Parts: sequence; structure tokens; C-alpha cells
Amino acid sequence: MTIAFLPLIPLLGALFPPLAIKSGRNVCALVTLLPTVAALVLLLAAAPTVYAGGVVRAQYEWLPQFGLSYSIFIDGLGLFFAGMILGIGLLIIIYARYYLSPKDPMGRFYAYLLLFQGAMVGVVLSDNILLLATFWELTSLSSFLLIGYWRHLPGGRQGARMALVVTGGGGLLLLAGLLLLGRIAGSYELSEILQRGDMVRASPLYVPMLLLVLGGAFTKSAQFPFHFWLPHAMAAPTPVSAYLHSATMVKAGVFLLARLWPVLAGTEIWILIVSLVGLITMLVGAWIALFKDDLKAILAYSTVSHLGLMTMLLGFGTPMAAVAAVFHILNHATFKAALFMSVGIVDHEAGTRDIRRLGGLLYLMPITGTLALIAAGSMAGLPLLNGFLSKEMMLEEAAHAAYAGNAWIVPALATLGALLSVAYSARLAIKVYLGPVRSDYPHPPHDPPAGLWLPVAVLVAPVIAIGLLPALVATRVVSQTALAVIGGEPLPIFKLALWHGVTPALLMSILAFAGGLGAFVAWSALDRLRLSLPPPEAKRIFDATVSAAVTGSRAAIAALHTGSLPRYFAVIVGTILIVGIAGFASGSYSPGMRPMLPVNAPAFTVWAILIATCAVTIAAHGNRLLALILSSMVGLGVSLAFLQFSAPDLALTQISADVVTTILLLLALNLLPRTTPRETGHARKFRDGAIAGLAGLGIGGLAYAVMTTDLQSISSYHIAQSKPGGGGTNVVNVILVDFRGFDTFGEIIVLCIAALAIYALLESSLRGAAARRLASMRQGIEAADAHPLMLVVVTRVLLPLVLTVGVYIFLRGHNLPGGGFVAGLVVAIALLMQAIASGYEWAAMRRRINAHTMLALGVLAAGLTGLASFLFARPFLTSTFGYFHLPVIGEFELASAMAFDAGVFLTVVGTVLLSLSQIARVGARAERNPVPEGPSDIRFPQRADAAVSAAAPTYRQED
Repeated sequence: MTIAFLPLIPLLGALFPPLAIKSGRNVCALVTLLPTVAALVLLLAAAPTVYAGGVVRAQYEWLPQFGLSYSIFIDGLGLFFAGMILGIGLLIIIYARYYLSPKDPMGRFYAYLLLFQGAMVGVVLSDNILLLATFWELTSLSSFLLIGYWRHLPGGRQGARMALVVTGGGGLLLLAGLLLLGRIAGSYELSEILQRGDMVRASPLYVPMLLLVLGGAFTKSAQFPFHFWLPHAMAAPTPVSAYLHSATMVKAGVFLLARLWPVLAGTEIWILIVSLVGLITMLVGAWIALFKDDLKAILAYSTVSHLGLMTMLLGFGTPMAAVAAVFHILNHATFKAALFMSVGIVDHEAGTRDIRRLGGLLYLMPITGTLALIAAGSMAGLPLLNGFLSKEMMLEEAAHAAYAGNAWIVPALATLGALLSVAYSARLAIKVYLGPVRSDYPHPPHDPPAGLWLPVAVLVAPVIAIGLLPALVATRVVSQTALAVIGGEPLPIFKLALWHGVTPALLMSILAFAGGLGAFVAWSALDRLRLSLPPPEAKRIFDATVSAAVTGSRAAIAALHTGSLPRYFAVIVGTILIVGIAGFASGSYSPGMRPMLPVNAPAFTVWAILIATCAVTIAAHGNRLLALILSSMVGLGVSLAFLQFSAPDLALTQISADVVTTILLLLALNLLPRTTPRETGHARKFRDGAIAGLAGLGIGGLAYAVMTTDLQSISSYHIAQSKPGGGGTNVVNVILVDFRGFDTFGEIIVLCIAALAIYALLESSLRGAAARRLASMRQGIEAADAHPLMLVVVTRVLLPLVLTVGVYIFLRGHNLPGGGFVAGLVVAIALLMQAIASGYEWAAMRRRINAHTMLALGVLAAGLTGLASFLFARPFLTSTFGYFHLPVIGEFELASAMAFDAGVFLTVVGTVLLSLSQIARVGARAERNPVPEGPSDIRFPQRADAAVSAAAPTYRQED
């Protein structure tokens, strides 16, 4: 199995938990575990190659013209982060099974979790930076769903919105920065960009590109001043906090800094910005964490602080600082995820997370308390635990770091950060787990089932193992990961050990421990000092910014969005005119030399009819029915032009589309008054006429210029390659389903969106003021013969014939005029006529497939046909064909594009049926008189004879 499936396994696995929950919570958890285990096994299969110094790659072309390919590669850094994401993900899935209440929709939670997991794996394994940006935004969207999982909580909804705004906005900055990076390096493949660091740093675009990339990284990893979103995301369930906000999502920004370190690091601006932002974040987060009373808030701000520590180390720009950053990423993921899950257990069992209402839990919850104390000790940097080792390495690097020529400011502030870390860790450990046992817990605390504490124990095990035997346990992982971070530079010699002698880092650490314990003892005095200082409330600033943006947007909308369609069209067309005139005036134009075709009598006649039709339409546009009839004549004239130039496909499509749209518009006009309301004055009419006339002249001139100029057309290639390349002699259809299949796929998606928009817009007409206004405009039933018997009989006789013709047109479309689009229109006309003749309700009762389902099946069939080409290492929507022989039928051709064409067919029919159903629903609600349900409106007299009464059709009063 190729590594290309690594990010896709969790993404596809997200489809199954909502289905499996019907079989129980255990089955749902097991179904969620399977894709994570499968992805982890596939990842570990690549580990021997990576640790032998190699890189595992997989690449598939996606949109090569835009530089976007589905490229995956696993090196030391990717293996490290992906292993952390999938490994901790396994523990979170087990933990969530026992943490979530039976009332919580577990299937939905696990689906969101796998969606996020796949996106994060995609971020850390992407070799293409545009693919990385795609997965990056998917992490923002999936984390939004997870943070807002408890949607009934206002805090959850606000935290989700805040996280999406900040990280989503940062994602846009990152996308711009990555586009610049690809332009500078001349490639969008990371494996190539990482080899061109000197070229990137020497570019004049380096600084703006760097600022944009840092904006994306800082927002994702909650760096100052964007740190405020992370604590508010703690409204999510604890499994989400333990996964997203300690081990995975918030480390995405740090990962990006590490991944691009060989390209971006080493410059003065990198050191100044990255190290300073990291240092400030470390101090601000630690200071705020010291005074929080909610346990998750303490851990949230401590996470912000530790993320700042990692950022600061990467900002130093030295290989040894990169090694220290990698080591701390590993250690932090273990002890912080364990602490988050421990806090979840406390909340689950004691009923509160308020540190002021807790104490003595070690004696009531000995297993949970012991594990939490070990993890808290690691967070404080106690010896014999893994946090001590990476903290010592951080202090060692800080001791040798100078900022703006000052040799003591970085060591002093780093020591202060470590001091505050000891203080809030001591407060958490002592206030919650030590001290006297209380008698006023909301619930009597006790150790939970093993399903809750066992994942914590698994995470605490490496905390102890790395702390006691660092050289044996972590050296290989840290060295291979750091080697991938620093790129081509030689890996510095380092030793992971508990004792390095008396060093500046040891002295700084002792000072931090002593000061941290002193700060804990003097916490009350420090709290009074904090309250006396002006609080820099970042959330308040964010809320004020959002409120101002909303107010300004509403004012702009009120000024621009007046509801006047003529005004909108005047602005749009006027802007096009101004741009077109400016382009024409600033450019050069010389008349083309191609001679005009001779004007024959039929062509001149059709042209004259079109001109007359347009003139009459303008003069009589107030009569809606007449305007619709005249406009349909324009389409007929265009189809005749297609026939003249030997384009029967286009002519058939034009006629069919005109018939469908005319029928639907007639049904829609039946709901409106016959004439338009009172119109504007002559001055505005003159303005609109002048704009429209100039636009028409401009389009006509442009068409004339193009048609009389000698241009090199791609049509000759399409004609030559239609049969050998696409397997069909119908060039138009081969272009639609093969050469330009991606365009067609986009068009049917737009068609599907249009159908859903019609559905949503007309849905509002079924109730409220819109429904009352619609009812007031109706004239009532005007025809006594609602379902003419002759029309009923004719349409039913024609239905199987038309369906047969539709199938015939569909099957022959690859070699003769036809195809899925034309066939869909023909079938749609037949179904429309059934509804008109016998009534929509009669027709709807006999329809076996829902219109929404048909739309979904159409887009799905077209999309899966395109994705199938990936299995053969071909670009999206690459088609193939072959010739087959059956005994009776003989030799025939089959093309994979037929499946794509079937998707087009279903989308077209589904769009028409969905539009028809909504128009019919609105019409039924607006009717004033009883509407006959049967296919005819022959009214039988009411008699006492039961047989006669039973035979008579029934009627219903439409509401």
C-alpha cells in the first residue's frame, strides 16, 4: 500500500462512525480505531527507511499546470509528527469512549476527530506546499467542528468562531506566503524548495513572504498577540483539548517553522521576530496561567507558554536550538496530553474544574493523582522526568543567546519563564491533589474505570522512561528528527543526560525552582499586584474589532444592497464598459484580414427576425408572457445558426435547453401578475438604455474583432485527437467529457448549486410574508380544464418513446450528436410534460428517485469517475476506452467517459425536477380554489351509491 493513502485513511474513515453508532458505542469506537491503526501501521512501515537516512515519497499529478500535485513524503520530521498525531490519536479515541456522556452524539464526534486527524497528517506529510495549505485550512474547519461540538454551550460556539476567524485568517496569510515562496524558489515541491535556501533568502520578496508565512504559523500556534483564541477553545470536550490543544493542531505552526527552517532561518529578521515573539508568548502565557482558577484554563495558558518556548528556540536559528525544540515538542506532547486527560477525569468524577473547590484528590483518586503529579512534575521541569531535560537544553541555549547586542536579557527572561512554569505547576499539583481532603465536592471523587486512566498511564510512561534513560529512549528519535529540521547542515554533537556538570543552565534552573516555589508561596501578593495592573484583555480587543467590522459591513451593505436589480446591473455593466474602454484605449488594435462569409437569404432573414424580436421584447417587456415567448425565439434563432455551421450537437442542446427553461419560466410566471409593476421615469430608462446599447456595441465589436482576426485555434488539435485520444468521433462530446472534463465537472457542480439555490429561495415563499404576498398576486384557477384529457393521453403515450430516445441519444453521444447533457434535457422535457398534463402530485407519486438524491448521485458519479484515474497514476478525469466483442451484439466500444456522462445526465434531470417540485409546491400553496388530484378534472355528481362515490376522484383544499 502506498504512503499516499496515509492522510486519506482517516478522512475516508470519518464516513463510518456516524453509521456504526447505531450498533453501539463500543462498535463506534472500534470503527474509529481501525483507520487510525491502519494509518499508524502504514507509517511505521516507512520508519526503517527513514531511520536509515532515506526518504519515502509518493506523487500523483493533480493540477500540474498550477503546480499543484498530490505529493507525500516521509522524512524524520514528518515521521515524528505523524507518529505523534496518530499515536496520541489512538489514546484519545479510547479515552473519549469513556469520557463522553451517552447523550453526546459519539458518532459525530468521532467523525470530526478522524477528519481532523487526516488533515493534520496531510499537513505534516505534504511535499507540495499548495497541498499543505489545503490540509492546513481543513484543520481549521475540522477544529471548528470539534471546538463547537457542544453546540448548546454559548462558550463552545464563541470559542469555535474565534478559533476559526484567527486560524482561518492566518491560513489565508500562509497561502499568500506559500505562493510567494513557490514563485521565489521556482517550485511548489517542498523537497526542491528545501534545497534552495540561499536563493530564497537572497530574493527581494523574502521579507514579505516571511511575514506572511509567520502570520500563518503564529496564528495557528497561538503566539502573541494571537494567543487569546486557544484558552477560549477550551470550551470543547476534554478529549478535544488534549488532542488539538496540546499535541497536534497548536503545534502545526511550530511544525511549519521547523519544516521551513532550512529555507527561512538564519537571517537577522528571522531571529529578531521569531525569537522575540516566542519569548514574549512564553512569559505572557505563563504569567496568565499562574492566576487562573479553572484547571483547563491553567493548562491552556501553560500550553501557550510552552509553544512560545518552542518558537523561541527555533527563532535562535542555531542547529542545537533546533535539537532542543524537537526534544521539547516530544516531551510536551506526552506530559501535557496526560495532564489534560487527568483534568478531564477530575471534572468527570468530582464535578468541577475550579481549583478553589478541590484538594486532597491524591488520597481519593490515587491512580489518577499519581499520574497527574508525575505529569505536572515534568511540566515544572523536575529532575528524573523528561521535561527537566528539554528545559535544561532550552536554558543552555538561552544562556548563549544575545538579542540586539545584549547578552543577559534572553537568559534572564528565559529563567523568568521557567520560574513561572514551576509556580503554576506547583499550584496545580498542590492545590488539587495534595493538602487536606475536602467534604464539599459536587460529586464524591474516585478513580474512574481503566478506560479513562489507562491512556494517561500510557503517556506518563515515556515521561518517566525518557527522564531516566534519555540516551537509550529518545536520542535516535530526536537526532533523526532534528537532522530533517536543519536540512543540509551537520547535526551538532549532543548528549541527552541527567547530569552535565555545573553549567549556566543548571544555575538558571536552580534559580527558577527556588523562585517558582517562592512565587507559589507568595501567590496572594502576586495576585494583588496583577489586579493593580491594567489588564491587557486580548479577547476584548478581538470582540471590539469583530463588532466594528460587522457594523461597518452592515453600513456598506445598507448603502449598496438596495434591492434594485436595475441598479445592480447598471453598476456591473457600467464597470465592464469602463474597464473595456480603458483596455481598448491603452492597447493597440488593427482590423483583421479574414473576409466575411457571404450573406445568404436564410441567414439575413433569421438575423432580421432576431433584431425585430429584440425590439418588440423591449417595447412589450411589461407583458411577461409575451416577453418570454419572444426571448425563446432568440434561442431558436441561435440554434439555426448552429445548424448552418454544422454543429448539430449545439443546436440540439440549444433547442432542448430553451424548451426546458421556457416551461419552467411559464410555471414560475403562473405565480406572478401578468404585467410588471409600475416602472421608473424616462431619465432612468434613457440611462439604462444607453448603458445597454454601449455594452451591446462593445460585445459586437469584440466578436467582430475576434472573428476577423487570424488566430491559432486549438480546435485542430481536438479534431485530430478526438478519435485516437478520446475514442470518439463526436468532437463536441469528447471535449466535454475528456479534453475539458474538469470544466464540465465544475459546470455540473454549479448547476447543482443553482438547483439548491432555487430550492432554498422558493422555500421561503411557502410561509410568512412572502407566502401572503404571493397569494395576493394570484388570479385563481383560470382554466376550467386543469388536466386536458387529450394532453394526458398524448404525454403518456410519448413518455416511453421519449425515454427511449433519451437513452439512444445518451448511448450514441461519444460518436454521433448526443451525450449526457442533451439526453438529460430530453428526458427532463418528457417528465415536465407529465407534470403539466396530469399534475405534479400525480407525477411525483410515480417518481421513485428523490431529486436531491439524483443531484448527489450525479455529482458523485462524475467525481468518482475522475478519481478512478488516480488508481492508474493518471491525472484527474483522464478517460480510457476499449473495444469489446459479444456473440450476438458483435464488436462495440466502451469508454470510461460514459460514467462521467451519466453523472452529467443525472445532474441535469435532478436540477429540472427539483426546480419543478419547488415551483409546484409554491403554486399549490398559492391556489385559491380546490385543485383536483387526479389526472383529469371530470367532476362526478355526489350520489349515495357507494360504488359511484368510490369511483369519483377526490379533491383537497390546498393550504
